[in-house]
Amino acid sequence: MSQKFNADAILEGVVASDPRVPGVVAMVTDRERNIYEGAAGVRRLDGDAAMTTNDAFAIFSTTKAITGTAVLQLVEENKLDLDAPASTYAPDIGKLKVIEGFDEAGEPILRDPKRPITTKHLLLHTAGFGYDFFSETYNRLAQEKGQPSVITASKASLMTPLQFDPGDRWEYGTNIDWCGQVVEGITGKRLGEVFQARIFEPLGIEDMTFELNDDLRSRLAGMHARNPDGSLTPMEFELPDDPEIHMGGHGLYGTVGDYMKFIRMWLNDGAGINGRVLKPETVAMAEKNHLGTKKVGMLPGVIPSLSNDAEFFPGLSKSWSYSFMVNDEAAPTGRPAGALGWAGLANLFYWIDRQNGYGGFWATQILPFADAVSFTGYMELETAFYASLKAAKAA
Repeated sequence: MSQKFNADAILEGVVASDPRVPGVVAMVTDRERNIYEGAAGVRRLDGDAAMTTNDAFAIFSTTKAITGTAVLQLVEENKLDLDAPASTYAPDIGKLKVIEGFDEAGEPILRDPKRPITTKHLLLHTAGFGYDFFSETYNRLAQEKGQPSVITASKASLMTPLQFDPGDRWEYGTNIDWCGQVVEGITGKRLGEVFQARIFEPLGIEDMTFELNDDLRSRLAGMHARNPDGSLTPMEFELPDDPEIHMGGHGLYGTVGDYMKFIRMWLNDGAGINGRVLKPETVAMAEKNHLGTKKVGMLPGVIPSLSNDAEFFPGLSKSWSYSFMVNDEAAPTGRPAGALGWAGLANLFYWIDRQNGYGGFWATQILPFADAVSFTGYMELETAFYASLKAAKAA
């Protein structure tokens, strides 16, 4: 497989092209082990340290599936009812109102929601929450009313109004951060402690944390801003190293190698190298489309420095599971219908193909999201992998 799967050329290509990415780490795994590991470029453009497969990244929204896994564990143990009001476990969520716009004085027009938010709504991104970089309403609240950004890792950043009544539609936002609050409310522990004991230890994950330490900082890939002319500017960017809230939607730092262990758990029906994380029947249930006829749409880039307009596989039907995007149809890369995947804001991307038993992860540190160079490189990696798989089957 690795002989015909020419991934090194793809990685070398994206760091040498114009425009380019500064550095990239990519891995592909089967159910047992990584079958490809590669790194190219440098950690930071204003330094000379070469990118390595052991480097650490702010993994942003690729955190979400790990939080979703912690939720599913509590469902298995009958400690969490997905259909009960989430305020049962995280009381503050019950204080939030629906925003219907702004009055003539620029004040938010608020009302009570028609129904309570459930943890199911949160897992499916149907609770009504958004992000300021994808929502004009939230961006206005940030600009005019001082609504804190989620990167502050503060409780105040979660106390936002809902944009619609829970269950009405899909919109991507702070739902999984609230799932983390639900997990903490049930367990009485910080989310990082829950992850460590219940997910990281069974999977043998060693370098994943909400609280950046000196060891990870010493091998941290630097953040870069893509300028309008295509050039890149290194940024001084770190999430809080002593966060008020462990943000289940985006707060983890980690290595790609450790994330592959998480992907393998999903490929192996919930089993890790040091113990079981989820029951097989939970994995089979969770991977299904739970949105019904609602669909995942395009993410509009409201803050250009943070995100471009973004959509996976435009024109193809996409749903949501617990808690991944599901491509309802076969993707042009070769990813089969029903596969799982998602991304992180700094242009990190992954997929999990349980049908064939493969998954992959592509990590860069570039803003805004949906960077043409990084995303195209990832799509080329996935496409090349499935082409090699097809060729191997035909041989």
